[in-house]
Amino acid sequence: MADSQYYIPVMVEVSAAMPEHQPVVANLFELYAHDMSEFMDLELGADGRYGYIHLSAYWKEPDRYPFLIKVRGDLAGFALVCRQSQSSNDDCVMDVAEFFVIRGFRRLGVGTGAACDIWKKFPGKWKVRVRGQNGPAKAFWAQAVEAFTGKAVYPVPAQINGELWQAFTFES
Repeated sequence: MADSQYYIPVMVEVSAAMPEHQPVVANLFELYAHDMSEFMDLELGADGRYGYIHLSAYWKEPDRYPFLIKVRGDLAGFALVCRQSQSSNDDCVMDVAEFFVIRGFRRLGVGTGAACDIWKKFPGKWKVRVRGQNGPAKAFWAQAVEAFTGKAVYPVPAQINGELWQAFTFES
């Protein structure tokens, strides 16, 4: 990490989500999926939920790491991180698979603080992928990566499962 300092106006706490937190992450995922449905085709199940078939793997498989994000003890979001990016076969690359901050905590430095904390936990190569049409996420990740590394990092177009993404790569 560069010697740059990033300004976080609120105290952000990132902690490992324990198995008993899986229902909490699943509930937060529903809010995330609702937001993401603006940028991708997601279908509600018969139970009125989007669901995430890979969620339980974060508590069962090695190299998958679920986190809760809190501000002053209040839930603010979640992050799902794994080793080996979906867009590469390099098992030395850490990947931000899913990342979500609830609307009430956005634009306060919570996302940047949480992302920087996670990147510090896993030194090495990182990849952050953003769907090509998700302009707000692309702007957020560009700012967060720059806050962490101390320099601008520009995304590179990537094709993943036939869809256009933007991928930020950097080292922590």
